[in-house]
Amino acid sequence: MFGTSIHWTTFFYLLIDTFIVVFAFFHSKNNRQNNLNRYLILGLLFIFYNLTGGFLPIKNFPGPFILQYVITYGVALIMGIYLFYYIYKEYDIEFLNSHLTISNISIYGTLCFFGLYLFPYYLTNSIDIARLSFTIPVSLISLYFLYSFYKKISTSEKNNQSALRRNKLSLLSVACIALLPVLTVIGDYQWLTFTVVNISFFAITIIEVDRFLFFLEHKKEIAGVFKFYKVNKFDSKFLKKNLTRRELEIAMSILDSKSYKEIGEDFFIAESTVSKHASNIFKKTSTKNRIEFTTRFKLQEK
Repeated sequence: MFGTSIHWTTFFYLLIDTFIVVFAFFHSKNNRQNNLNRYLILGLLFIFYNLTGGFLPIKNFPGPFILQYVITYGVALIMGIYLFYYIYKEYDIEFLNSHLTISNISIYGTLCFFGLYLFPYYLTNSIDIARLSFTIPVSLISLYFLYSFYKKISTSEKNNQSALRRNKLSLLSVACIALLPVLTVIGDYQWLTFTVVNISFFAITIIEVDRFLFFLEHKKEIAGVFKFYKVNKFDSKFLKKNLTRRELEIAMSILDSKSYKEIGEDFFIAESTVSKHASNIFKKTSTKNRIEFTTRFKLQEK
C-alpha cells in the first residue's frame, strides 16, 4: 500500500490502535478518577510498532539501510519490555525472579541487540544472518518468560471471575509478544506477525474495559473518596498523588469489609502487597488505619 511494504492488515490495525488511543486520551482527560497514562504510552508504542514495522524498510530512506532495522527492532524491543512493566505495575503480577527485574531485562535486551544483531551484521553485512543470530536466542528467552508467567498464574485455585479474566487476558497478551521473535524467525509474513502482536494490545484493552466496568459498579464509593479531596481543598501538589487505579480497586474492596487476605485472593496478589497498597491509600486520604478509612467513606456514601 502507498508504494511501501505495508500490508493492508497492518494499516487496518494501525487505524484501530490510533482510534483506541485517541478515545482513551479524551476519556482520561475528562475523568480524573481514571488515569490512563501508562495505557496511553503502551498504545502509542503499538502504534509506532505498526508504523515502523509496516512502512520500513523503504528505498529512499535518508541514512544507512541498517538504520531502518535498528528503528524497527528497537521499537519492538521497547514495546515488549514496556508491556511486561505495564502488567507488573498495573496488575501486580510478578513472575520474574530477583535477577530478572524490568531494568535488568532492558539492559539484557540492549546488550543482545548490539551483540547478537548489530555485531553479526557488521561482520557479515547480511540482514538475514543478523536476524537469525538475534531472534533465535531471544525467542528462547521469550518462551521462558511465557512459561514463567503461565506457571505463576496457573497455580492459584481462587475463583474470582474478574481476576481470572484479567490473568487469562494478561497471559494471552504476554504470549503474543513472546511469539514475536519466533514469528520473525519463521519468515516475513507481515499479516500474521502484526495480527498476533496487535492481539496483545487488544487483550490489554479488554482488561481496561473490564476494570472500567468495575469502577462503574463502585461509582458511589469512588465519588466519596474524591469528594473528600475537594471538600478538604488539598493543594495541587497533593492532587497529583491521587489514588491509582489499582489503589482504587483495593480501596473499594476495603469498603466492602474484606480482609487483606481475601483481597489478595481476589486479585491474585500477596497479602503484603495489599497491605502496602492500603498504607498508600490511608496516607493519601489522611486516615490512620482501615477503621478510620471505612468509617469516613462509608458515611460519605450514605
